[in-house]
Amino acid sequence: MQVHLDYGRTGLDVELPEGNVVKALRYRPAEPLADAGTVIAKLLESPIGCPPLRQLASGRQTACIAVCDITRPVPNALILNQLLPVLHEAGIRREDVLILVAAGLHRPNLGAELEEILSPEICRDYVVANHAGDRLEEHADLGESPRGVPIYIDRRFVEADLKITLGLIEPHFMAGYSGGRKLICPGLAALETVRVWHSPRFLEHPHARAGCLEGNPVHEENTWIARRAGCDFIVNVVLDEQRRVVHAVAGDMEAAFLAGVSFVQGMVRGTLPEPVDVVVTSSAGYPLDATFYQSVKGMVAAEPIVKSGGTVILAAEISEGIGSPEFRRIFEENDSLEGFLQKISGDDYFRMDQWQLEEMAKVRRKADVMLVTQGLAPDVLRRLFVTPVGSVESAVAECLERYGPDATIAVMPKGPYLIADVG
Repeated sequence: MQVHLDYGRTGLDVELPEGNVVKALRYRPAEPLADAGTVIAKLLESPIGCPPLRQLASGRQTACIAVCDITRPVPNALILNQLLPVLHEAGIRREDVLILVAAGLHRPNLGAELEEILSPEICRDYVVANHAGDRLEEHADLGESPRGVPIYIDRRFVEADLKITLGLIEPHFMAGYSGGRKLICPGLAALETVRVWHSPRFLEHPHARAGCLEGNPVHEENTWIARRAGCDFIVNVVLDEQRRVVHAVAGDMEAAFLAGVSFVQGMVRGTLPEPVDVVVTSSAGYPLDATFYQSVKGMVAAEPIVKSGGTVILAAEISEGIGSPEFRRIFEENDSLEGFLQKISGDDYFRMDQWQLEEMAKVRRKADVMLVTQGLAPDVLRRLFVTPVGSVESAVAECLERYGPDATIAVMPKGPYLIADVG
């Protein structure tokens, strides 16, 4: 049987032995909005849990709008083309609006990337800046959370009269779901905040996983932090497999987000009766599979449904390399995952982005990972604790030799955009 995996910008067609494939986990169908712009315009007038945006903006002098970076395919221009006129009609001048890319600890988005995120017209007509999590001096000190996380949030957002965030609600492998509060933490947080919030005492909690909000300390903590920073209004969307808008919510940061999550849950959950020997998955294509760092999410998505001792076969383009210099440094310093995990369990070792390798280690404790990519050489991949392989087909053939001709296979064409479980 032929399966199309999300891979780079174009996808990857693979041939799998039909008799071994138990199930291909896909989105449940949802009708795309016929006119998403009109729907969003109406939501601005009738939001969830707060007054209309026009009323909130009245009398305010400045506005800061936080948007996702290049790793999230949010249709920002679609939303902003409805939202910005409302702000201007309420009296906020164009030059007093700052569009702030909530890059968290990711690299800044510049030039053509900014135009891809926002459109050339918005980049031309508005002040646009990138958040820089490594510049503590650019953050406001908001004290400490009840769990002891120091709170440093981008001063430009904190000090704006009107604070708005735009986002995308989808499964997130640590925080349950993206969107809502995540634009503020980690999107606008300093390294000093993220290093504690992403420490093992949060990430090793059994509820710190995709699709789980209740009892998830990662979600609870960044919601508390975002509430402390302040947020007047959010607009979040839900996309289908073709990245068309199928749902949108707007209004209060928590109430609107939870309403969006309620819709998403019905789309993205897939179950198997029992774990399988092999999971063939992706990292959801561009922009999420541009680096090895981001591609880890595809491995983590497969972990709940692979047998102990099984194999995850991941296809990811990895067109931009391993990731940040700090992330690359972790592999240079650690010869094994066991040694790395031992180091981060103490207080004297910290490297930015270490949380991604910690998440990957959860998968590797349970299963092997075989990686199909055009972006990194085999010798580099071996140093990243994965097994390089030339094609998905050859990886499957190796697995059938290992587990036998009746080995079971599950397929996750969109990887981390799906929540897979056994039950």
